[in-house]
Amino acid sequence: MTQAATRLAVIPQSGYTGAEVRGVDLTRELTGDEIQAIRDALLKWKVVFFREQFLDHDQHLRFASYFGKPTPAHPLFDSIPDPNHPTIYPIFRDRFTSRVASSGGYDKVRWHADVTAAVNPPFASILRAEVLPPYGGDTQWSNGVAAYDGLSAPIQRLADELRAVHRFAPDAGSTPTEDYLRRVERRPLVSEHPVVRVHPETGEKALYVNPGFTQQIAGVSAHESRRLLGLFYEELARPEYTVRFKWEPGSIAFWDNRSSVHLAPNDLVTDDDRRLFRITLEGDVPAGPDGRKSEALEGDPFEAQ
Repeated sequence: MTQAATRLAVIPQSGYTGAEVRGVDLTRELTGDEIQAIRDALLKWKVVFFREQFLDHDQHLRFASYFGKPTPAHPLFDSIPDPNHPTIYPIFRDRFTSRVASSGGYDKVRWHADVTAAVNPPFASILRAEVLPPYGGDTQWSNGVAAYDGLSAPIQRLADELRAVHRFAPDAGSTPTEDYLRRVERRPLVSEHPVVRVHPETGEKALYVNPGFTQQIAGVSAHESRRLLGLFYEELARPEYTVRFKWEPGSIAFWDNRSSVHLAPNDLVTDDDRRLFRITLEGDVPAGPDGRKSEALEGDPFEAQ
């Protein structure tokens, strides 16, 4: 390894999930060894964190491009208002106001992996923080491989055989805005994925369902689907599999969307601004333990342009 790569340190943040990467400056070009070391840490820990990395949009895009092809900002929603950066998605405090007119008391913040309604969900997401409230707003991640491994052998065998429908749709109990409904109608996204995804790089099995997008286990009754999904969601949310990240200006989180789920904050109780920017990287079509790949029921793949 180069001298620069040997200065890079990977510091685990919990027993199963998350590591902080130190000793690298993301504002400059990285060496091949540094890129590989970061990728290795990502594959092992599912999400890696960086501190005090004050990147601009171009540097953020360059860093993301070391690891894959940046997609458009979002399949349904707009990028930042800058024609030079169509791949950068704003995650601002008020981003839900254009989607939901009324929540009906429904908690809109749920564990999810990004855009799993697409037949090829993003491989990874890279989120950069610029403006943050003085407290609150932490994000959590959980390890889908650990969650699968935590199931008993008979339940693992059952899960290996199941498939589930993922859909981009308004939350139950909410009143979506007309703009939101128009966007969903213009580009419906519905896919059937394996409940257990085999990671294309590590060969690990991960639970591949999430309450943000998964609608129904295919081929079973609605009652059975609710019970099965509830079991899987409970396993994904077990505290020992999770890590909680406190954002600071200049913080970056880079997560493997194929083997993790994350939970956005629901404790933004002050009126202070919160502004982060995300880039997603083009993903492949998931495959289950039997080798059968996901199928698009509605919509096109979410591809780089």
